[in-house]
Amino acid sequence: MKNNNFENIFDAYQLVSGAKIKGKQQDEIFELGAYDALKRGYTVYPLEHGIKYEDFSVIVSERELKANFLIEAGKANTAIAA
Repeated sequence: MKNNNFENIFDAYQLVSGAKIKGKQQDEIFELGAYDALKRGYTVYPLEHGIKYEDFSVIVSERELKANFLIEAGKANTAIAA
């Protein structure tokens, strides 16, 4: 996907479950899952051709998401407006 559809993550309010994110350095797309308070991070699932792979997930902290990932522009704007 092009970087035009993604923007920087500035606030935790942008991090909504179901939002598509991608790394700043690579073109892989991920889907953001729920926040896990016990593990202090968000569950991130790989997304390929529109299919979310739930058998593999990673926990990523909010700080790491802000520093290393971009969020889909439509999802971020919807979350802020709500």
